[in-house]
Amino acid sequence: MPKVSKEYYEKKRREIIDAAYRVCTRKPITSVEMKDIIAETGFSHGVIYRYYRDLDEVLKDLVVTINEDNRINDTLDEILSKRSSDDWENTIYDLCAMLGDQMKGMGTDLVKVSIYCDMLAMADPERAMKINENIDSDEQTPFLYAVAVISEFMMKAIKKNKLKPSVSVDQIIEFFIVHYHGIQTGFVLSESFKVEEFEGKFKVEDMFINLATSIILMMGGKAKTK
Repeated sequence: MPKVSKEYYEKKRREIIDAAYRVCTRKPITSVEMKDIIAETGFSHGVIYRYYRDLDEVLKDLVVTINEDNRINDTLDEILSKRSSDDWENTIYDLCAMLGDQMKGMGTDLVKVSIYCDMLAMADPERAMKINENIDSDEQTPFLYAVAVISEFMMKAIKKNKLKPSVSVDQIIEFFIVHYHGIQTGFVLSESFKVEEFEGKFKVEDMFINLATSIILMMGGKAKTK
């Protein structure tokens, strides 16, 4: 392979990743094959394999790229820095509202790819683990950071305000994770299927308000009144 500049190398890799993303918006990741990505790029078989050894290397870089393009760490930290632990209920609402804004900003295609990644983990956990093992800690999904900081915030708020949660923080976090993924599905369905069953329903902002309210009540706080 002739020597190329770093810029050229990264440009080609990005073109391959962008092609992989387009393919993954059309079909579940579990069904994607290298030939799909090759056809999408328009490159020859040989060109693709100059940059990637196999499909899982492409998928790994796709996940890392998506994570880097959708960082929310600073936004989360800013929300937490603006409010005290005494105002924890409003902080929970603000955090959930921010996650809702991020989801809408991502759009249905990107959220769909995220759901497909979960499908891969369920359908082939060993393969998903191998892909994940090649992702550095600072390249992990922003959602993991959100879970970590929200969990820490909950524990501080409970201790400082002497709250009496109905369940443990771990159980509340499990509830949060499960319902976040449920909101993803509701968002994609409501935006993709313009039929009476979904039209005007599953609004992201409403679903995140409901999630925040549930978390607050589980922590022993008071929900907002309309």
